[in-house]
Amino acid sequence: MNTDLLRFVDSISRDKNIEKESVFVDLETAMVSAARRAFLEAQDVMVQIDRITGDITALADGAPIDMKALGRIAAQTAKQVMMQKIREDERSSIFEEYSQRVGQIVTGTVTRYEGGAITVNLGRAEGFLPKSEQIPGDQHHPGERIRAMILNVREEQNQVKIVLTQTHPDYIRKLFELEVPEVGERIIEIRALAREAGYRTKVAVSSIDSKVDAVGACVGVRGSRIRNIVDELGGEKIDIVRWNESSQVLITNALKPAEVKETFLCFELGRATVIVDEDQLSLAIGKRGQNVRLAAQLTGWDIDILTPEEYNKSVDDMEKALKSITGVEDVALDKMLAMGIISLGDLAEVGADPLVKDLGMAAELAERVVTTAAAEAKRLAAEAEAAKQAAAAAAVAAAQAAAQAAAQAAAQGEGQPAAVAGDGDSPEAVDESTENSDEPVAEVADAAEAGAPHAGVVTAEPVDAT
Repeated sequence: MNTDLLRFVDSISRDKNIEKESVFVDLETAMVSAARRAFLEAQDVMVQIDRITGDITALADGAPIDMKALGRIAAQTAKQVMMQKIREDERSSIFEEYSQRVGQIVTGTVTRYEGGAITVNLGRAEGFLPKSEQIPGDQHHPGERIRAMILNVREEQNQVKIVLTQTHPDYIRKLFELEVPEVGERIIEIRALAREAGYRTKVAVSSIDSKVDAVGACVGVRGSRIRNIVDELGGEKIDIVRWNESSQVLITNALKPAEVKETFLCFELGRATVIVDEDQLSLAIGKRGQNVRLAAQLTGWDIDILTPEEYNKSVDDMEKALKSITGVEDVALDKMLAMGIISLGDLAEVGADPLVKDLGMAAELAERVVTTAAAEAKRLAAEAEAAKQAAAAAAVAAAQAAAQAAAQAAAQGEGQPAAVAGDGDSPEAVDESTENSDEPVAEVADAAEAGAPHAGVVTAEPVDAT
């Protein structure tokens, strides 16, 4: 009984996570290569290892051979073939194992940081975290523990490449499953998720148990659960939104912390028009449009945000245009508003078919309504563009006039003597008047350095919508 061989096979199988049968087959293949190298004239070489006793049976053209007497060159050949086969089996094992773990979170140690990409030691294999899949602003160093999600596993250039990610939206979902037991147990369900990695995430949650508050459970006692997730993401803000089957309610929740007055849904265009007060406009839009952009991704609706003044003007323009068409009644306008059509542009985009189908309007009248709406919308857009260009031209002209006046004032100042002694004026009087004339200039300069606003200049503090 060859116990040493059996122990060797068992050790390789455990360390490399390879089936014992695959290791036996690799050894037999290596021994056949060694025997062919030693017996070049042999036509048929066969090696078999007993799986229970470990005894080796080797035949060359039917004659038994002693594997121990093959020599150094044959042994080296057997070693090379065996190592190559075991590496191939190990790659196959790693590929199969990590392919089944795609979408799961793994923890590893940073080993290298090259060109922005990070190599992570996962134990049996190495993971690759590209710069595009890293949270913006995060810095990692060799030896640091890091957590990421397996995004993709593929074989290339005789190796298994495990691509990791920290920016994928599902990474947030998996973190919630780890930190919030109710999510892992499917009592709380994440219904929708929208993310801009490194900046903000919106998560819509619902509970199948009426006794469990979905939002409160995700936040935790004094924010303990959500704080762990935020710390893992490097301070990324997370908004937890209560899911609702009503799109109007869901859009209202998704735009929080802004207060929404009214929401109009146009199913034909997939667009939601949201009305907010002037003081809530910047909060609803968010910094660089982030809040409304994430809300649109979360709800699946294109969201337009208007103030009451803008909404009223849009409705008034549409009402004036439609009243000029014979056969259009006020009831039709109310029904259009109920359909989410609140502007001439919406009416032109929707077309005549919904008017015929939903409002019962005659086809000819519907076509005339759409044509009139499109023409009026184009005219109003041209007027608005002309007014905008006129305002810009006026601003440029005012700036040029101010610059010209300043240049003339500077030229006149340069033409005057610095100090002129008049009748009865002494040098001391001249110096005193000069000093007095400098005081206001010094005061303005000091005020500018202190950040004090000047008359006629409106300073606005940036609004942080977060």
